[in-house]
Amino acid sequence: MTVHPVSQRSWESLHADERIVLKQSSARLAAEFTGLYGAETIERFLASSFDQFADRATVTKFLPLLAERFARQRLHALARIEGLHEDGKPVVLFLCTQNAGRSQMALGFFQALTGEAAVAWSGGSEPGHRVNPVAVAAMAERGIDISGEFPKPWTDETVRAADVVITMGCGDACPIFPGKRYENWDVDDPGSQELDTVRRIRDEVERHVRTLIGSLSLRAPAE
Repeated sequence: MTVHPVSQRSWESLHADERIVLKQSSARLAAEFTGLYGAETIERFLASSFDQFADRATVTKFLPLLAERFARQRLHALARIEGLHEDGKPVVLFLCTQNAGRSQMALGFFQALTGEAAVAWSGGSEPGHRVNPVAVAAMAERGIDISGEFPKPWTDETVRAADVVITMGCGDACPIFPGKRYENWDVDDPGSQELDTVRRIRDEVERHVRTLIGSLSLRAPAE
């Protein structure tokens, strides 16, 4: 696993193997967004997404994969903003400080309970390096796997595309756009907490998520 100083990683200083992988990523995104966005737009989003993670990465092995996933999310958001993708599904954005605990648990519950009926994203004002492993363990107890998620920043596209923005602890750092529905959930930060405490936080997050789903006229499965 390759480790590099944070300051040396950027789109402009890609390694040869990263260029190959990211060229493949660009091709996949181009095929996925055919008729919506051209190669120049896709590469711009892929490059800025790569730099978002490279700026704070210590382990760089998965940077190209993270960049592709993040660029895909941002392009989907942009398509909604520009009216190029209208499926009628509500879009919810969960935000906290590090996007490593509360917002990831909320995203996990929301996706598990709504399936394909809605779209949900998450982000952080100061993204961490990984999802809290205790939060991962607590969610696994409920049969929800969030181990494949990763902390990411919020972007203008994802906020503008959201119908509902849920904030948890990011305070003034959370973005405010006029005309959006905002809710602030007063939920403790699970960072550095023991499993028993995180279980309580998890259950509180679930209650909030179920209430949100009801307000959106979406049906959550019965217990």
